[in-house]
Amino acid sequence: MAAPQFVAGVDSSTQSCKVLIVDPRTGEIVRQGSAPHPDGTEADPAAWWAALQQAAEAAGGLADVAAVGIGGQQHGMVALDAEGQVIRPALLWNDTRSGQAASDLTEEFGASWWADEIGLVPVASFTVTKLRWLADSEPDNAARVAAVALPHDWLTWKLKGGADLADLTTDRSDASGTGYFVAASGEYRRDVLAAALRIDQDAAAAIVLPRVLGPHEEAGRSSELGLRDAVLSPGCGDNAGAALGLGLQPGATLLSLGTSGVVASVSGTAPHDASGLVAGFADATGAHLPLVCTINGSRILDTMAAALRCSHDELSALALDADPGAGGLTYVPFLDGERTPNLPDASGTLLGMTSANLTPTNLARAAVEGLLCLMGYAIDAIRAQGVDVERVTLTGGAARSEAVRRLAPAILGVEVLVPEPGQYVALGAARQAAWVLSGKDAPPAWDVPAEAHRRDDDHSWLRERFNEAVDRVSARG
Repeated sequence: MAAPQFVAGVDSSTQSCKVLIVDPRTGEIVRQGSAPHPDGTEADPAAWWAALQQAAEAAGGLADVAAVGIGGQQHGMVALDAEGQVIRPALLWNDTRSGQAASDLTEEFGASWWADEIGLVPVASFTVTKLRWLADSEPDNAARVAAVALPHDWLTWKLKGGADLADLTTDRSDASGTGYFVAASGEYRRDVLAAALRIDQDAAAAIVLPRVLGPHEEAGRSSELGLRDAVLSPGCGDNAGAALGLGLQPGATLLSLGTSGVVASVSGTAPHDASGLVAGFADATGAHLPLVCTINGSRILDTMAAALRCSHDELSALALDADPGAGGLTYVPFLDGERTPNLPDASGTLLGMTSANLTPTNLARAAVEGLLCLMGYAIDAIRAQGVDVERVTLTGGAARSEAVRRLAPAILGVEVLVPEPGQYVALGAARQAAWVLSGKDAPPAWDVPAEAHRRDDDHSWLRERFNEAVDRVSARG
């Protein structure tokens, strides 16, 4: 059998697992496969492992793969006992039951303390709040916790055999989203872990946390799933993976419209935002990734298309047939709660309805404008931290919408670059794997062409109207 010659990049996302088989020299995708994940805001990690196996098989197998990198959904709490068994289904990033825990932890330490010491302020998405929820709601399970991992940590560990908790590894990008790791110093805060689980410092010191690897440090080797002593890269959080896959350099901003909406800027400095909107995450190269995330992203369009009983292409066409401002409709699409702003118990609100403007075209337009204005709200939060946002690179499922692509520059007020639709988290994980395999100081240079959409109109007034509507929703609590 010929020696392995490709690398594999994995995106274990909220909804599915994607596997890309990539030529490490050029970045060319030679094969790919995918498999679905179960719906819901909690999941048995065994389902992720099964989906990885199915996706790898659909991609033609891994026998010719020399290195693997795994990108994964951030923040998910995988609690393991002393035998390495999963204690309970993992709470995912979009599970908001820990909203009260986030409020409690913020109050106990103070928002400014969190921003200054950790680089973020707790919201329901972060792992630290899920650990507090576990301690308060399932104390028997909390008492069994011997290790805490994130989804990509756990999958990498499974590829290593999943036998010894000491073999758990992670990277800065994913660790920076836990709430008990400081990206600026590269250290875990055991005092925060102790507070989250309501245990003493000695007990917290005994809990295994994944060893944080450097950006191109080998995580181990694997002969699982048909691999033959393949190199494992550190892996990364999904947003850092997308930034790496797109080749974003310091000063560039990612706007990802997937299940969630994400605005993330590659930066040399870490933010300290006491408002909690901007999280001080790290990227996958050693830099920082100030990030704003919304719970609601592409589902804003999904649900409106379902309500109007039309396809996404038809929704886009309807939106483009309407005038700017949707006849006075303003849609605040906090459909499943929201974390930007931090309103975990909120619901969607449609304002300005009249007998004249409640039409399919205006409803479609309001959905697209609501999505983009929500992203504008996130961009404003990034800018408030001193980050210059002059253009954005638009990716994710909702980037396929012609209406989103055409309206984004005017509503966001910046040039919008749109690369070809692709699995950029998985591509970033593959690029990291190629980096580790090469032994070089910099990742391989892979070309990612993008179409430029320049601003030719000014719809900033829509953002102002949207922000006023958000203030009204926030005041209701």
